[in-house]
Amino acid sequence: MDPQTTTAARDVAVGRQAPDFVLSDTHGTPVRLGDLRGAPVALVFFPFAFSRTCTSELCELRDNIADFAARGVRLLGISTDAMFAQRAWAEAEGFGFDLLSDFWPHGAVSRTYGVLDEADGHALRGSFLLDANGVVRWSVVNPRGQARELSAYRAALAELGK
Repeated sequence: MDPQTTTAARDVAVGRQAPDFVLSDTHGTPVRLGDLRGAPVALVFFPFAFSRTCTSELCELRDNIADFAARGVRLLGISTDAMFAQRAWAEAEGFGFDLLSDFWPHGAVSRTYGVLDEADGHALRGSFLLDANGVVRWSVVNPRGQARELSAYRAALAELGK
């Protein structure tokens, strides 16, 4: 990991305020993280729309969105894909949550959160659960090719607000 990524990962540690950002959703509408304060948010960074592991992971979240809704958590998927690719993927898979494009400046938000694979230019599989005040309460970053476990999300959601 390069020093910039190490610093970014340290800045997004559990117990710290999550960095604010603005990214476009699949229709080009800007979404500002800071505007979502007052309710918890789950940020789910993923490498590529239409890839096998990413599709499996996000479809599992889609199929279990009630777990997030029960805690009032807004789910946001983030990748370096262009919004048009994300829109086609979201429509094909019927995702009921927003996908945000970190396409340009390429990977800037992924870099800030310490999950940009600088060599390949895509987001790693990193997830961050923020409380209603925007403080990181849980995070996980999995190695290349390793999907995140739904049970880890469920455990983090159960701890939220305790």
